[in-house]
Amino acid sequence: MPSTTLDDVAAAAGVSRSTASRVVRGTGPASDDARRAVHDAVERLGYVPHPGARALASGRGERVVVAVGSPSADLLVDPYVARVVAAASRTADTQGVGVALRWLGRDPRAELELLARDPGVGGVLLVDYSADVLALVPRSLVPRVAAIGPADGRVPSYDVDADAGITALVEHVVAEGRRDVVMLAGPHWLPGAGRAVEAYQAVVRAAGIPGRVLATDFTAAAGGHAAREARRRWPQVDALVALTDTLAVGAMRALAQDGVRVPDDVAVTGFDDQPFAEQAGPGLTTATHPVERIAAAATAALLGRRRDGVRTFPSVVVRRASA
Repeated sequence: MPSTTLDDVAAAAGVSRSTASRVVRGTGPASDDARRAVHDAVERLGYVPHPGARALASGRGERVVVAVGSPSADLLVDPYVARVVAAASRTADTQGVGVALRWLGRDPRAELELLARDPGVGGVLLVDYSADVLALVPRSLVPRVAAIGPADGRVPSYDVDADAGITALVEHVVAEGRRDVVMLAGPHWLPGAGRAVEAYQAVVRAAGIPGRVLATDFTAAAGGHAAREARRRWPQVDALVALTDTLAVGAMRALAQDGVRVPDDVAVTGFDDQPFAEQAGPGLTTATHPVERIAAAATAALLGRRRDGVRTFPSVVVRRASA
């Protein structure tokens, strides 16, 4: 038997479909007589509005999509992305909205066009994207997008003050007497990586020591390879400043396997203050990255149709045994 539709309710109540919709949603103008007629029809016909239809009717969409813009799908399982998804889910759930994870893949233009045409997408959180991917966001999708990271001015940006965090970390290892400091900078395509490198270079330049930068992927294995490559290129390296905790832990693991003591021979720092950083052996010196606050703020703004412009969240050093 076909389910009762909103059109059936409107016909039974003797009102227009738009009036019936406003009464069912509880928003917008309607006379007392119209409200009574619609409520009577809803009860008599047993009409139950679909949650997705309610969300779409409100213009909010039925889900928020966390869209990973990286060239590789490896970052779909990165702890940072997991934290974004969890925080976005907690915020969206308060409004009955779901969250989906999506990789934009090797054809981000086509994927973004699909998201733009999907009326069920209430908002898109862009994470781990390149500047090229950001530029591909269709005009029709722009009002529903927020970037977690630096943006180009078209969409709101919610980002950590990585410059301050990296600056403080490099200043810390330099103050401890390290004079051959290598930065494990992450991939070139990530916009935030360039800013972090600039912050690092400013500190080592002011200290009168050489700048040494290695670009690498964000996996622990990549951190291990980078640590070994740094020691091969610069045998006197005495500190590694990694752009993420995952890279740093991978580097520490490789150093331990090679008989290099941390921090006695080489100090190591990370960035993010992931839950595992404190348990790393030794405990990892890092800088905070309030991912949960950032993702929650971006999600709330999307659901509330707010355009916050640029919001920057502070990062502070957490000192542990590794540096």
